[in-house]
Order: sequence, then C-alpha cells, then structure tokens
Amino acid sequence: VILLCFRRYLLTALTSCLFWNAFGLSAAMDSKPNILLFLADDLGIGDIGCYGNNTIRTPNIDRLAREGVKLTQHIAAAPLCTPSRAAFLTGRYPIRSGMASSNRYRALQWNAGSGGLPANETTFARLLQQQGYTTGLIGKWHQGVNCESFNDHCHHPLNHGFDYFYGMPFTLLNNCQENKPPELDVALQAKLWVYSQMITLAVLTLTAGKLTGLISIRWKIIACFTLVGGLFFISWYSSYGFVRYWNCILMRNHDVTEQPMRLERTASLMLKEAVSFIKRNRHGPFLLFVSFLHVHTPLFTTAKFLGKSRHGLYGDNVEEMDWMVGKILDSLDKEGLKNHTFTYFASDHGGHLEAQDGSAQLGGWNGIYKGGKGMGGWEGGIRVPGVFRWPGVLPSGTVIDEPTSLMDIYPTVVHLAGGILPQDRVIDGRNLVPLLRGRAQKSEHEFLFHYCGSYLHAVRWHQKDSGAIWKAHYVTPVFHPPGAGACYGKGICPCFGEGVTHHDPPLLFDLSRDPSEAKPLSADTEPLFDTVIRKIGRAIEEHRSTLTPVPEQLSLYNVVWKPWLQLCCGTFPFCWCDKEGDSTQV
Repeated sequence: VILLCFRRYLLTALTSCLFWNAFGLSAAMDSKPNILLFLADDLGIGDIGCYGNNTIRTPNIDRLAREGVKLTQHIAAAPLCTPSRAAFLTGRYPIRSGMASSNRYRALQWNAGSGGLPANETTFARLLQQQGYTTGLIGKWHQGVNCESFNDHCHHPLNHGFDYFYGMPFTLLNNCQENKPPELDVALQAKLWVYSQMITLAVLTLTAGKLTGLISIRWKIIACFTLVGGLFFISWYSSYGFVRYWNCILMRNHDVTEQPMRLERTASLMLKEAVSFIKRNRHGPFLLFVSFLHVHTPLFTTAKFLGKSRHGLYGDNVEEMDWMVGKILDSLDKEGLKNHTFTYFASDHGGHLEAQDGSAQLGGWNGIYKGGKGMGGWEGGIRVPGVFRWPGVLPSGTVIDEPTSLMDIYPTVVHLAGGILPQDRVIDGRNLVPLLRGRAQKSEHEFLFHYCGSYLHAVRWHQKDSGAIWKAHYVTPVFHPPGAGACYGKGICPCFGEGVTHHDPPLLFDLSRDPSEAKPLSADTEPLFDTVIRKIGRAIEEHRSTLTPVPEQLSLYNVVWKPWLQLCCGTFPFCWCDKEGDSTQV
C-alpha cells in the first residue's frame, strides 16, 4: 500500500512538473519578448572565443553562446556595410531595394548624399512598431539621411520604424580621428590634388611669362584661368577637405549633438544610451538594435583597454566591444529581463584583411575561410558569427551547422512579435524559430545568392538529402599581389572589370568537405559536377525572374556630396557643436 501511494505521488509530481514546464514555455512563447540585437562592424568570424579564438578575450559574447544557440554557417547578404545592413533590416537581397551598386561606390560615401534605404521598404522595426513595440537604434546607421533638403529625413531611422535613434548616421572612418591618413576616396583625392597643382603651376607660368614679356597673353585670360582653377579647387576641397565635419557626427533623433564627434567618449555615450533605453522601457515590449561602431577603423579605443590584448589595437577594440556587450547584458539582468529577452549577436560581414598600418593588422581574422570584407563570393567576406539566447525557450549550448542568413532575422523577430510579413514583396529571409528550438533539423534555405554590388559572384546550394553544401563561383577577385589572399594593392577587392576573373565553367566546392574552398572540383574529380552546375544554373534563372527594376540608390549622382543636404548643427557651413558635455557616466 505504501509503495502504491508513493507511485501515485511520484506520478502526480512528474505530471505537475511537466504541466508547469509546458505552461511556462507556452507562456514565454505566447507573450511578446523584448528583442535585443547586437551587430558588430567588420568583425571577423575568427575574432571571438566561441568561434575558436583563444587569444582575444570575449567572455560576454562567449557567454551568450554557452547559454544559447551558435550558428556556424551564418551568411551576410553582402560583403560591405551599406548593402548588408539594408538586407538585415528588410529581409531582402539589397539588389531588390536598389541598395546594390553597379559602380565602384558600393557603400554610401556622405551624410549629404541623396541615396539611402527607400521609404517604401518596410523594416522589421516598422512591423514591430505596429505590434506595440518601442523601437530604438543605438549606434551606426549608414542607410542615408536626406533626399532633397537638409531636413526631409527621408532615409532617417525615425522614418523607418525606429521611435528613438542615438548614434552615427554614417560610419566611422580614419578621417574621424585627427592625425590619421584619409580613408575616403584616397585615390581620387590624390588625382584632384595633382590637377589643382597643375592648374596652379600653369597660372604661375602664364603670369611670370606675361610679366617678363616671354608670353604674349591678355590678363583677362590669366584671370579666367585663375578663376576656373579656384572654382575647381573649392568644388572638391569643400567636401574632401572637411570630411571630419561633414561625416563624423552624432545625432539624437533628428538633432545633431556632436559635430565633429569626440571619439574618446563615443563608446561611453553609446553604452549609456543603450542602458538608458532598456531602463526606460523595462515594462516592454521593446526592440533595441545596438549597432556597434566597433571594430571599424580607425579602431579608436578608450584608455582602459589600450594595450590590454595580445592582438594590438584591433584586439583592444574587440575586447572593448565585448565589455560593452557585457554591460548591456548586465542591465537586462538588473531589470529582471534576461529570461524575457530574445538576444542576438552577429557581424555585418567579414573582417577587413587589407586594413593595415605598416606591418600592423587593423582588420579582423576570418578563421579558416578564404577572403574578407568586400569579396562577394569567398566565405571570409560573408560568413559571420551568429549567436542567439532566450533562456527557457532556446536550448543552451547548441550548435547549428545549417546555412542561415542575416536576412533571417527579419521574419524571425516579426514572428516573435506576432506580426505578419509584407505580402506585396519577396522576403528572402526565413523564420529561424523552428531551427533554433530544435523543432526543425534543416534550414529552409535551399539556395543563397552571393552578390558583390549588383553582380552575382557565387551561389550556394544546400542539397538537403545528401548534406552537401555546393558552392559555385562565377566571378572571383584577382588578388594583389598574386596569391596574397586579398587585394592589398587596392584597399578592397573590386566587383567587376579587370580586377575580377570570370569562370566558365564556374569554380565548384563542396563546403561540407572543403569549407576553406581550397580545392575546386571538376567534372573529372566530381561525378555530380554537371548535375550540380545545371541545378544551380536553373536556380539563378528563377531567382532573376523575381527581380524587378528599382532606382539605384548608390548611383554616382546619389553618392556625391551635396551641400544642400548637409546635416549641420549651426548655420552652414559653420557646422560645429558639442551638446553632450561630459555626460558619459553609465
């Protein structure tokens, strides 16, 4: 009798536990979680501990991986900032929104350009806003600001679903730090200097000839030459000579707060704003997109972290970013929000191999993967970290090797918020919740298309029945110097022209056997070669049939500096201010 009673008690207890666990999980899934998205800038997949780095200390990002799910084949939709982030925000290949370039300017160049994320694109922030979320963006935007006037804000974050914005509407550049060599359009600037010097020399020669009587020329002609030369110099130096003032600024919503920004306190300001946003909206639900300025050059790092890593300035910058991640996660814990927050960490694309200062490497490490930032096809340019955490809902310590995309964040967070995806356009991302929770074993992606600007360089086929990951390269960059693994002589690899090689038949790799893309297959070494190439070819045709013509946001006209669009906290051109003071304490 005692044994029978004990069995009944045990059965009741187990049933109750299972019921309450199921009830708790169901409640967690039914309620709208807070959503915290971290996106690093130019971080290589090999730069953090949970992806194999044992020399740069990233304990806080590693903790996210231990407590959640780590993706090993997480792919950016583009190998550069502007198009990759456009795809992240919209869940669509950048070529669909016009954010893919057919010229050499593959990212926005100025705050005062007219290109940017079109107003008719619907971001995940907009959809979450419609579901009652308070939405905030802290950090880098780089999706444009104005279209026709200095205050129309057509591309601004607040016009794309964010309730609050604090950060940099552009991106960090060497130009943002004094005593650093310029980074923006260096080759063009050098040519413009030469032309200006030639015009000056011609004017001086004509003047000297006139004064000495060696040249018979009218003073009016010399005056015209002088005027033309002066106008030419002003036309380009008024933009390139003041990059720090035009591009390196901070904004709060529509207001410029620092012009130029003071890099020594930027990290503290960003951290303070992120923590403050969480505290203000602790009753939720909220979406907070923390878009780091780290680890893009010039790698400005606060004194607390300088010289602390084993990888020079770059390692110091990575470790400072990880510390910021930790502080923001601590704020979740302090507010009791850890278990009710869906957290994600990734990078916008691979590390910048060509970023160097003499022998010092200023760019990231992409692990075993070939290539880096700017290379649309090679894995090193597009394979990035991808880490998720939601305690009690997502299993901890899980590793998923299936192909996924940064574009998947769009349908994933919309699903979690209870929203509905737009039905009037193609959404290329896929909802990751079933995969992350272990309810699905395979990625929904069969094909992923790898663009360099508007040029298709490679295609990945996930052959689900065999487990193979085929990847065909139709175009690859020409490394400089030959065999170097990057375009060190150019600063970044091109997408077209003499700087690329076209392959017919394409280079084919099976990433499941050769993730480093070291040994291309051929019809002689791979029996399925022709079958795979035909299958991928048909997928390209189907994909291209879904593309519709749209205005190119990165056209030459849209990326040039337009003074009438310039953000200015004073009266143009007297644009400088500091409204932040020393309010950097977190």
